[in-house]
Amino acid sequence: MTRSRLHPAWLVAAVAFVALVGAAGFRATPGVLLHPLHAEFGWPLATISAAVSVNLLLYGLTAPFAAALMDRFGIRRVVAGALLLVAAGSGLTVGMTESWQLMLCWGVLVGLGTGSMALAFVATVTGRWFVERRGLVTGVLTAGGAAGQLVFLPLLAVLVRDHGWRTAALVVAGAALAVVPLVVWLLREYPADLGRPAYGATEVVPPARPEGGAAGRAVGALAAAARTRPFWLLAGGFAICGATTNGLVGTHFVPAAHDHGMPETTAAGLLAVVGLFDIAGAIASGWLTDRVDARLLLGAYYALRGASLLVLPSLFGGTAEPSMLVFIVFYGLDWVATVPPTVALCREWFGASGAVVFGWVFAAHQFGAALAATGAGLVRDRLGDYALAWYVAGALSIGAAGLSLLLRRRAAGERAFTLPVAAGRRAWSYRG
Repeated sequence: MTRSRLHPAWLVAAVAFVALVGAAGFRATPGVLLHPLHAEFGWPLATISAAVSVNLLLYGLTAPFAAALMDRFGIRRVVAGALLLVAAGSGLTVGMTESWQLMLCWGVLVGLGTGSMALAFVATVTGRWFVERRGLVTGVLTAGGAAGQLVFLPLLAVLVRDHGWRTAALVVAGAALAVVPLVVWLLREYPADLGRPAYGATEVVPPARPEGGAAGRAVGALAAAARTRPFWLLAGGFAICGATTNGLVGTHFVPAAHDHGMPETTAAGLLAVVGLFDIAGAIASGWLTDRVDARLLLGAYYALRGASLLVLPSLFGGTAEPSMLVFIVFYGLDWVATVPPTVALCREWFGASGAVVFGWVFAAHQFGAALAATGAGLVRDRLGDYALAWYVAGALSIGAAGLSLLLRRRAAGERAFTLPVAAGRRAWSYRG
């Protein structure tokens, strides 16, 4: 029998990409719904931002458990269930009348659903299906989630303007539902299930299916990894990454631009340009991660991001001037460029448990995002503008560059951290 020349890993990656884009829609809505919800219900921006923070926190905290659930029950089941949660959370918002319902639908349901398809999902897919081109595929999948979130913005902004925010919420619910059949039909678990080696490998390796509960595996990975210095350096830097992307720019750029007289549709269009350029940035970063020291890449990304945020307050105006366009292009290239080197470093230090440990590093990312989303809303409510939030974020990004450069390379012969496949035993090795 002649096998297809196209390795099935590429089909799995393509389906994962579509799933990530489908789940991204509702995460794009905070920037365009803050003012409509405030206008209709009279809720303070800080209250609405708090719902965003719940979403961002659960988006991060769900990731390590979802990665362990994928090991235990399979990618297909977890991703299909996650898309259904996103659709339910988005659709149910149309009937809400109280702020606690916003917390439940927008915060809890959508946070759990999107968190199950967060970057730990990317790490799981690339870890199972790719030996070669891991960095590149990580970059492409990362770009799918981030770009999908931002490219949805112009459509959502137009829908909100012309048909109201409820129509936008229903469109997002439909987009998530539309991806479910594709996931059930085409998403596969392991190369060995098809009798094939992973892409770039020469041998078919039977999957090591973990025993015991997914929660125990996820918590065990955290308990062991938290004893290591690399974990805290990676988590600290990634927390600042989340604060300066999803938490601050993703949530507050549109209302901040509107404060300076820019129409919300124009500001949303600028964020969509960020989404377009982060595709190029993520892919380029993945390609570089396969070739350049990941620590140096992270240091450069964070330092340049910090410098750009420090000048951002001076760029806002009623129209998109060339200087603002330069910022938008750069921020797009840098937006998720940090992900491929961070995933690679988790894999270097934590071995086969890298996807689950990266889930916890990503949880730190979302913790930072949640703090920034709420903090920036409070700054705006108390001071009347966002300037202080941009300056603090710039300084923190420069600090993240320092954390990245403090992470040493794992010595030759030094064993990576490993979490046992069978639950109930604690066996790991780490020196330094």
